[in-house]
Amino acid sequence: MQKLKAHLAGWRHATVLGAFVLVMVALAARLVQLHVVDQDFLRRQGEVRTVRTETIDAHRGMITDRHGEPLAVSTPVQTIWANPSEMDPNDPRIAPLARMLGVSEGDLRSRLKRYASREFIYVSRKIQPGLARKAMALDIPGIYSRREYRRYYPTGEVTAHVVGFTNIDEHGQEGMELAYNDWLSGERGSKRVLKDRRGHVIKDLSLVKDAKPGRNLELSLDLRLQYLAYRELKAVVQAHHARGGTLVMLDVDTGEVLSMVNQGSYNPNDRSQLDPANLRNKAITDLFEPGSTIKPITMAAALEAGVVTPKTRIDTNPGYLRFGRYTIRDTSDHGVLDLKGIIAKSSNVGMSKIAAKMGGDPIRDMFLSVGLGQSTGIGFPGEAVGVLPAPTQWHPVEVATLSYGYGLSVNALQLAEAYMVLANGGIRYPLSLIKRDEPPQGQRVIPEHITAQVREMLQAVIEDGTGKRAQIGFYEAGGKTGTVHLVGQHGYEDSEYKAIFAGMAPVDNPRIVCVVAVDAPKGGEYYGGEVAAPVFSRVMGDALRLLNVRPDLDDNPVASQPRDTSGGRG
Repeated sequence: MQKLKAHLAGWRHATVLGAFVLVMVALAARLVQLHVVDQDFLRRQGEVRTVRTETIDAHRGMITDRHGEPLAVSTPVQTIWANPSEMDPNDPRIAPLARMLGVSEGDLRSRLKRYASREFIYVSRKIQPGLARKAMALDIPGIYSRREYRRYYPTGEVTAHVVGFTNIDEHGQEGMELAYNDWLSGERGSKRVLKDRRGHVIKDLSLVKDAKPGRNLELSLDLRLQYLAYRELKAVVQAHHARGGTLVMLDVDTGEVLSMVNQGSYNPNDRSQLDPANLRNKAITDLFEPGSTIKPITMAAALEAGVVTPKTRIDTNPGYLRFGRYTIRDTSDHGVLDLKGIIAKSSNVGMSKIAAKMGGDPIRDMFLSVGLGQSTGIGFPGEAVGVLPAPTQWHPVEVATLSYGYGLSVNALQLAEAYMVLANGGIRYPLSLIKRDEPPQGQRVIPEHITAQVREMLQAVIEDGTGKRAQIGFYEAGGKTGTVHLVGQHGYEDSEYKAIFAGMAPVDNPRIVCVVAVDAPKGGEYYGGEVAAPVFSRVMGDALRLLNVRPDLDDNPVASQPRDTSGGRG
């Protein structure tokens, strides 16, 4: 019995020892296989646990003015995010993290509990890198940071309506940011990185796909003129307690927009108090009846049609004209006027009598040829085309009102385009908010000699007509005033007006066209010659000096005398 027990004990010992030896041999063989024969297995398993693919954000293209001054740039920032599956919602370090980032502690803990099964939630997006470093220094498991970009607008509200803005993901929402979003947006890249068990990047391993930055966009705006125009427009709106205003400047020989400003405006860097009503680029999106500023275009149509000549004289007595139950009036009885006098005195009666000689179709055709009633082709989001009537049969009163700017609607940019044609000798260039490297191909729409005759009439408006306050001093200018009733819910408002001035300088060889429109000025002054013309004078004078345009020192009779401040009507 004793021998049997000893035999069994020896057998068990041998069996255990043999099994142990077999296990050791198997482990050794597996180690040899993994380290010698199948080395990629361990590498693959290690990579599964430590190697990750991360996205590389692309840098959005910069927007600049025509001289390279930045209008919109993207700056690197940090975003703090969390992996709820790795976090304890009751971690006491969450409280100082929430205070540091300016988020609600209760809301953060609630989100961590609600999304406990997820691996990603945002905690705070696009914060300063210094603040992100402090947040990461708390060393909270499951809290990570990543680099992103934030859009910044150095010129703030001055260029807001043209440049626009992006959302938090840098997708264009307004203005040129929206219109050229694909051009400005880059393509994200990716890279393989080595991370530790806490998710911290230890090493960049390889580049999978390089990030492709967005392309830059060079606008036609001249930031110097933009600041100048914004300052003067804001000042006049405040001085007259107006509802708002618009100012547009065009390069006469290229069709480029040199300045485009509106009131009210907004700061795209701080949208906490943003009023949606201020988002519109009124120079393009808002329509109005141009009033007397359209008379030079009508006069060009009459001269081209041959119904009048520069020497034609029109009797405007007794200062009004009746069409059935409609009465058209002048501000006073101007008597017999030549064409220059009709424009200078802004005679509705004189224009109506001229229009009656040629009918509505030639007037409408001329308006259409200079760009009214159609898109400017500028490609700006939300552009309003306007209304240009085309009745099958014109009534006399319709022809009359059309001739002096009622019954149609335009935006400020269209009106500036029409005056550009008068200024450059009758050529219509396509407009552009993008800087042009070469002169564009234009189309002649008015004979050159007719535009020269009309410019003489516009000069008379400033020298001895309704636009005396538009005198520049060392430059001769030409332009036209306009004062129109604003349209309300129940038709024309008796006590609310839009004051308009459209002009060009120097008048003998124009360089810039400028349109100023002020909505609902309050107080004793509301005419275009009183409210808008002085803005034209200040802006145009300073703009010509900034552009180094030679002043008319020798033959400018206005340069040696004080500026006329008696005002005008129009």
